[in-house]
Amino acid sequence: MHSTLTYSRQVVVQPSGDINVNNAESLQKQLAATVTAIEYSHLLVDMTGVKSLDSAGLMVFVSTLTLAQQLGKQLILFGISPSVRIVFELTQLDRVFEILDGQSLVELTAA
Repeated sequence: MHSTLTYSRQVVVQPSGDINVNNAESLQKQLAATVTAIEYSHLLVDMTGVKSLDSAGLMVFVSTLTLAQQLGKQLILFGISPSVRIVFELTQLDRVFEILDGQSLVELTAA
């Protein structure tokens, strides 16, 4: 399940549960549609509701980052749990993604 919130120049997508081979395609389609259809500069992904992430789920974010960069937009991940963050760290993708720690949705959307 995912929800989407829209602010002045930002869109927030809030995936939840496990992101894996069973639901990665659905999330990929939602993120791609969000990146291409809406006029904004930042796509914020609130990961607080994500329990786990497998390689298929990780590829969703890699694909979305690539698309966002092609369109001159920023993809920012925040609210990542330690168990999900380790997936980014083990693959060294934490060096590729902008991952914010300790910031709430209110703080990020106030800018």
